Amino acid sequence: MPKLVFLPTDVVLLVLLLAGIAYGIYVRYRPDLRSSWGRVFEAPACASGAVVLAAFILVALIDSVHYRPLLPGQGNSDTPAYATRTFSLLDALLAVPLGSLEKTYSAPLAYASFSKEPAVVNGEQVRVFPRLKFGGAHLGNPENDWLLDVSLRAAAGLLGGAALAAGLAWPGLRRSTRLPKSALLWTVAALGGLIGLSAALAPWYHVLGTDRTGNDVLVQAIKSIRTAVVMGSLTTMATLPFAIVLGVMAGYFRGWIDDLIQYFYTTLSSVPNVLLIAACVLMIQVFIDKNPQMFETGVERADLRLLLLCVILGVTGWAGLCRLLRGETLKLRELDYVQAAIAFGVTPWRIMARHILPNVMHVVLITVVLDFSAIVLYEAVLSYVGVGVDPSTNSFGSMINLARSEMARDPLVWWNLATAFFFMLALVLAANLFADGVREAFDPRSRAFRPRLLKSGRAA
Repeated sequence: MPKLVFLPTDVVLLVLLLAGIAYGIYVRYRPDLRSSWGRVFEAPACASGAVVLAAFILVALIDSVHYRPLLPGQGNSDTPAYATRTFSLLDALLAVPLGSLEKTYSAPLAYASFSKEPAVVNGEQVRVFPRLKFGGAHLGNPENDWLLDVSLRAAAGLLGGAALAAGLAWPGLRRSTRLPKSALLWTVAALGGLIGLSAALAPWYHVLGTDRTGNDVLVQAIKSIRTAVVMGSLTTMATLPFAIVLGVMAGYFRGWIDDLIQYFYTTLSSVPNVLLIAACVLMIQVFIDKNPQMFETGVERADLRLLLLCVILGVTGWAGLCRLLRGETLKLRELDYVQAAIAFGVTPWRIMARHILPNVMHVVLITVVLDFSAIVLYEAVLSYVGVGVDPSTNSFGSMINLARSEMARDPLVWWNLATAFFFMLALVLAANLFADGVREAFDPRSRAFRPRLLKSGRAA
């Protein structure tokens, strides 16, 4: 029986998942919120973005179930010994490509190495492209069989995955009258086709090639999804307590409290973010290096650095949302219902909790979704300059950082950088499309002015 391992980020993601489920139950019994979220998913682009974003989050959750397998021969032992390496459920699903380690670079879907090696052919010393150990190893005559084999497997995986995904999604979509069925079906079919294509080719080829050390690039990109989702979600959640509490307090109390909070976040915004984050990360790394006894495996040490990096980004990045909430609270404080509550002697904290906070949550929600994509891109920048996640942690920033030297090679090794680019593009684009739908549905000003603009446009 394997030993379950609960990493710090696993626990936080589980808490966020439970909080999301609880919020969904709460929305179900609130007609106003249910109507607003219904408008979010009515837009085809937003609905498609939500499907893609949900797929990325699902991969991150699967990669967050960690365990340490039992060593062979320890099944009946009173004190079983476990492996020193921590695996995830996603590692078990990707066991075949994870174990297909090559010597060095290989191009996508190749059966031969990307670099020539010396060999003896017919008694002569020549340089040839050697066959890969795993990629295309099943081909007896690769020069003649490769194209047909790849085409048949790709077509079967693409069509099978698309049909299966669309067939599973159609019964649920058929019962709905508000969702954009056509856009959702095309999105689900496209995702299913890509998954089927990868599943059909991955056991036989390196779909997106290998890197300098022979590791499968597609596996690295899939494993990097969890890092991006953890960075985006945990950093945003760490930002909210400071931004909400201080922003609402500054706008409601005004006076010296407002001046003090403004001075605080203005000073924080004046410090270069990269330098501040780099200093904090280096101090954390020194602490981790001096206390190795705190961690049983290297994965636990890397995960703690990831968690603390998210906390640092959250603690240093709340000034923008705080400034927005301060301005919104200054406006709400002068409205009649707030002034009536003050006249009746309601305490300031109760007014902020019951009258101010619910009316600024649309700003919080919109900013949270927008900041998610910004943090994903920021992680790539930090890893590129060497102050991001642990080097042993898969991330898009690490892939881009390693691709710097590859871009200077001749011939060019392009697939590592291109894979990280397209995966990040898909995640960030899906988050931005979803954020646009949330803004349109929850921003009162957007809903108020849209009919007027449509009416004036028709009149023109």
